[in-house]
Order: sequence, then structure tokens, then C-alpha cells
Amino acid sequence: MRPFEFVRPNSLDEALAILVNSNGLVKPLAGGTDLIDQMKTGRCRPQVVLDIKDIPETQRLEYVPDEGLHIGAAVSCTNVAAYEGTTLNYPAIAEATSLIGGIQIQNRASVGGNICNGSPSADTVPSLLCYEGMAIIIGPSGQRTIPLEEFFLGPGKTVLEKGEMLLEVLLPAPQTNTASRYLRFIPREEMDIAVAGVGSLLTVDPATGRCRRARVSLAAVAPTPMRAKATESLLEGELLTPELIREAEMSAAEAISPITDVRGSGAYRRELVKVLLRRTLNRCLEDLEKAG
Repeated sequence: MRPFEFVRPNSLDEALAILVNSNGLVKPLAGGTDLIDQMKTGRCRPQVVLDIKDIPETQRLEYVPDEGLHIGAAVSCTNVAAYEGTTLNYPAIAEATSLIGGIQIQNRASVGGNICNGSPSADTVPSLLCYEGMAIIIGPSGQRTIPLEEFFLGPGKTVLEKGEMLLEVLLPAPQTNTASRYLRFIPREEMDIAVAGVGSLLTVDPATGRCRRARVSLAAVAPTPMRAKATESLLEGELLTPELIREAEMSAAEAISPITDVRGSGAYRRELVKVLLRRTLNRCLEDLEKAG
């Protein structure tokens, strides 16, 4: 690992000054579980590592009924999964954050870091996309907010520019009669990178049983995490029958562009997407039925 300067500011203004003055050679550290490994292997060689965990704004974890769930960039996966505002209103987020590594990793890793790593297989991202999360970015020109689905440009690439950092993710308040689920497939517990992951969200009209709103998000099957919008359109306005769910499986499998690597072939990933989508949709329906 190359030598680097480690700084740990306790204010947002101080952090932004460091970002601006480091000429793009600075890397924010929220949890560090990916960053440290990348530095050890030479994939990332920052001159300055900027620890953002002491900045109050990056530690915000708050559910505001009229706004939604605020998740600061440095909030740990453990805290997000345990927070009542998450478990009651965004169960798929609680599921996803509980899957990242073991307990020690979850205590360090953050949702913000998982996002900014830009990995196509990031476990927290599909559920965040299902809830139509917004990325709040701050930099020398001020603050900007973009839909999270526009945040990713390619493997390891995001829209963050020099001098910018992710401040928080905002998830809008969920609608009533909504259920969400996230599932992934890994070949063994020791291999924690998803071969494929699927997040699903359904809002169903209790009077008619028809789907008012559907969101389907996919991981590890394209250059970036993605929403399967054609599949969503197929489900919306319809009764969620087994036949329709089978059509949705085919639609999602057609929307992806999976690679073949040591973890699985492209064809294998297509089949996994079908299975995981069927299971997440059915579990959403089961949750809605239990809720009455």
C-alpha cells in the first residue's frame, strides 16, 4: 500500500475544503471495507483518505413521515438494519443491509459506501432503487439531488465529480398497502458477492387486488444496478396471477445483459433472475395478505 495522509474532520465545511484542495486525489472513507482492500491491491491510490464518520450530517438516520427516510453516507449497515424506521417502512432495506458480509463487516460498512463503490452487485442498491431513492450530493458548487438510478455510470464509476461527496440518501415515504423484498444468490456463504440479486416492491389496491405500483430492480446482471421498467409496466394495473408473474420473469430476463465469469454464466444469471423475481414477488404478496 502506498503512503497516504489520513484526515478526520468533524464538520462538513472542513471536509469540503479538503476535497476541493486535494485535486481529486482524495477518497472519502465511510466504512472502508472496500476502499482499504482496493488500496492494498493497488486498484485505488489516493494521496488523502478522508474519514467522514465524525461529520454529524453523514450520521443522520431519521424517518420523517412527510419526507421519508434519511440515511447519512456514513451510517453503518448494522444501524440501518436495526432502526425501527427502516424495519417498519422499508423492510427490503433491512434485508439487504443484513446480508453484507458478517457482523463485523456490517458494523463498519455503510450504505453510502456500498453505493459509492459503484459495484454492479451492490446489495443495498436494488432495494434503494425500488423505493426510488434520491442521492444528495454536496460539493464546491453546493448541493444537488439526483435520482439514485442516475448515479451509476458503469462498473466502479459514478456521477461524483472532483470535490464532491455523497451526503445522504433520501427514500420517499412509502405508500400504504406496499410490500418489498430483496433476495440474492451466492454459491456459498464464504463468497459474499451476489451472482444475481433482485429487489421487488408492490403496492396493491386492497379493494380490487390489482397492482397499483410495481418496482423491480436487479443487481450483478448489467454494467450497473438497474430497474426493469418494462417488467414494472407489465405488472401495474393487473391482477398478480401466477401466469402474470411468469410473464414478468421472462420480461426481466430479457432486460438484462449479464456477463459470464468465474461466478456464473450469462445464461445462469438469466435463470437466477427469473427465480429470484418470482420469489420476491410472491413474498411481497404473502406480506400484503398477512397485513390484511
